[in-house]
Amino acid sequence: MRGDRPVYVHFADDKLKEAFARLEKENPTLYKFLNQAIDNLKANPLCGIHIPKRLIPKVYIQKYGINNLWKYNLPGAWRLMYSIAGSEVDIIAILLEWLPHKEYERRFKY
Repeated sequence: MRGDRPVYVHFADDKLKEAFARLEKENPTLYKFLNQAIDNLKANPLCGIHIPKRLIPKVYIQKYGINNLWKYNLPGAWRLMYSIAGSEVDIIAILLEWLPHKEYERRFKY
């Protein structure tokens, strides 16, 4: 997918971006894990696990208008949910949310 196109990582909204900034003080370990995930996504946006379309929670489709969803497993049973958008020029990994495994199970009705 990448080819020679640059990969950018963006937050889905300002609220998420602000939550990420607060993590540096509130949960430095998770902040470190997320930064590593961001670096990995920049190197390879397909490094996560693709979620089949039929399993994408409606809340993501309604809130963000996405048509693809990926899961990146973080240490400590955290999950980073993201979507990928692209053009002939670049690729964008859009961070939607990170959540502990219990909330992830609830979101996906496991």
